Amino acid sequence: MNERVLMKGNDAIAEAALRAGCRAYFGYPITPQNELIAYMARHIMNRGGVFIQAESETAAINMVYGASCAGARAMTSSSSPGVSLKQEGISYAAGADVPLVLVNVVRGGPGLGSIAPSQGDYFQSTRGGGHGDYYCIVLAPKSVQECADLTYLAFDLADKYRMPVIVLADGMIGQMMEGVELPPQKNQGELPPRDWCVGGLGGRPGGEAVHITSINLVPEELELKTTARFERYEVVKKEEVRFEASGYRTGCGEFSGEGPELSLVAYGTSARVCLGAKKLAEKEGINLGLFRPITLWPFPYKALGKIAATGKPILTVEMSLGQLVEDVKLSVLEAPGAARPALHLLGHSGGVIPTEEEVFAEAKKILGKF
Repeated sequence: MNERVLMKGNDAIAEAALRAGCRAYFGYPITPQNELIAYMARHIMNRGGVFIQAESETAAINMVYGASCAGARAMTSSSSPGVSLKQEGISYAAGADVPLVLVNVVRGGPGLGSIAPSQGDYFQSTRGGGHGDYYCIVLAPKSVQECADLTYLAFDLADKYRMPVIVLADGMIGQMMEGVELPPQKNQGELPPRDWCVGGLGGRPGGEAVHITSINLVPEELELKTTARFERYEVVKKEEVRFEASGYRTGCGEFSGEGPELSLVAYGTSARVCLGAKKLAEKEGINLGLFRPITLWPFPYKALGKIAATGKPILTVEMSLGQLVEDVKLSVLEAPGAARPALHLLGHSGGVIPTEEEVFAEAKKILGKF
């Protein structure tokens, strides 16, 4: 077993990125992700990489785009307003099939908002965020350990599917400290070849020039290219869905109606709060289930649909005023049979974090157990 170390979530993301083979980082300071950029500034150049504090978020994402086109594993990080400024570059990368990793340590909004933790960037992350038809894979850690594990995974997924991958960690996850077992260091020779890139850094021998672009002025050709990309997205939806479900009796992959009286659905910090509420409920003999999507895109619609098919009520808990709940509603459409559970929302905004007691009280209210 590898040694466990005490780290902040932001630091764990940065170290995991370096161990995944990231050798090009470009960013711009913004709270609450500044520890991440500072960690990269201290360590990436000692490992043969490139660090630039760009003049803006827009410049940073385009530097990542260029470094990735040249064959490097590249990333950037920011927090909500900064990520908004990166959306054009992310769309360009998606349109040119260029892999990159973006970390968003989410703060309260809209606008400049606050520097407190939030989950208000869910729509932006899971619905593309920029212009045009595209998606990004979105991974949502709930712990410092998952900050490391999912960042490490993000680089592999980006290369595998040639698309942007977002690690969506709310400000609490980025700032908290926990023990973490770090993944092994990957050597550059272990990384998959990028024979599509413009330079030799990705393993493509010299020779014929490669032109990477997202522009195509012939509508029919652009449609064919976009349609082919969406066929790849279907593979992602089939192969890369990740979730955690606790408190359910299962058999043959199905969720049993004999399980929880009510299901909580949450991710990130909200999922940690819901786990505490679940333990409070156990003390009073109330059985609550907890369903946590780990991939916010692709969302685990079918798995949550099987839970919805039991007909038991569902309470979505999120640090926004109704974004995750929209995917919960879509999951109900995947429910086999005619069961349509009652759906409820407990949402906060602006950086307010729900409490265990608040979630438990709301669950009891729904169940009529006051």
